[in-house]
Amino acid sequence: MPGMSLRRGLAVVLALFALAGCTSSPDTSGPLPDGAALLKQSSEASKAITSAHFQLVINGTIPGIPIQGAQGDLTKEGTAQGSAKLQEFGQLLEVQFVLVGGEFYVKGVTGGFQKMNGITNIYDPSAILDPNRGIAKVLTSITQPKTEAREEINGTQTFRVAGKAPKDAVSAIVPVQQDVDVKVWVREDNKQPVRAWIQLPADKPGAGAPTVEITLSDINKPVTITKPA
Repeated sequence: MPGMSLRRGLAVVLALFALAGCTSSPDTSGPLPDGAALLKQSSEASKAITSAHFQLVINGTIPGIPIQGAQGDLTKEGTAQGSAKLQEFGQLLEVQFVLVGGEFYVKGVTGGFQKMNGITNIYDPSAILDPNRGIAKVLTSITQPKTEAREEINGTQTFRVAGKAPKDAVSAIVPVQQDVDVKVWVREDNKQPVRAWIQLPADKPGAGAPTVEITLSDINKPVTITKPA
């Protein structure tokens, strides 16, 4: 069973918010609303999110994070379940995971779920929707925000806002060592975050910069997550 890197990778799965899917061509014609105002409204809207379905794609390599993709459900109470594709020891593995009551369980290709102790020492899932550490904090911490375009994401009309996110605001949910470039897609109607794109610094000169892309959907739909038998 993968060890520390698996746990860190799955923690990232639970820490991220809003991306990808079918989109229309962006409309950059004005006037466009103020980026800072949109992010403030989106931060407030995110505080009311109680559950969501997510899809995650990592493009490139993030040191210590073996995940290539994941999908699942998570709740404001810190529970989550889903599946993830991991690169471990030169092999691509697909695992299922469940997080309930602070206990983390993983199931590989064979066998049943196994409890992984000490997960809260590596990652605290309550940070995801915590207004002081999670999504809401990231949105209000973005500097130099600029509304770039109107864009349709999976049939939803959004505004795309670009800016910089300081490492101190992001590090609770994404392991970064310096400020990062971000783009956030905010719903026109209720201002919920729909999509996010985060570019991390390259780990060495000449290497491509890895990006994290996430989709958040089915917001506030009832989710039942139970402890594996």
